[in-house]
Amino acid sequence: MTTTYHNPVEATLSVIGGKWKVVILCLLKETDTMRFSDLQRAIPDITKKMLSQQLRELEADHIIHRTVYDEMPPRVEYSLTSEGETMRPMLNAMCAWGSRKMGQQAECE
Repeated sequence: MTTTYHNPVEATLSVIGGKWKVVILCLLKETDTMRFSDLQRAIPDITKKMLSQQLRELEADHIIHRTVYDEMPPRVEYSLTSEGETMRPMLNAMCAWGSRKMGQQAECE
């Protein structure tokens, strides 16, 4: 089933809309990989259920990659896909705008 969008912003928001997805993507753009527990520690207000849901949706949209390592206990890491990497300029711009809004200097690139 193909979704029909009426403008480019609608298409963008269908992938990154919601309270936590952009926060997750900004964290992942700063590191090569992050584990679930690292993401949860970095976003203290998110529940495990919501983090899992947001990660699944970003993975389904091919924005992040989930790597499961065959070890005990199991280790799972998340990283940006090549499609996710194309969002880096937009994420940097959002970070810069937010820094100005907050009245602080933040490292965004």
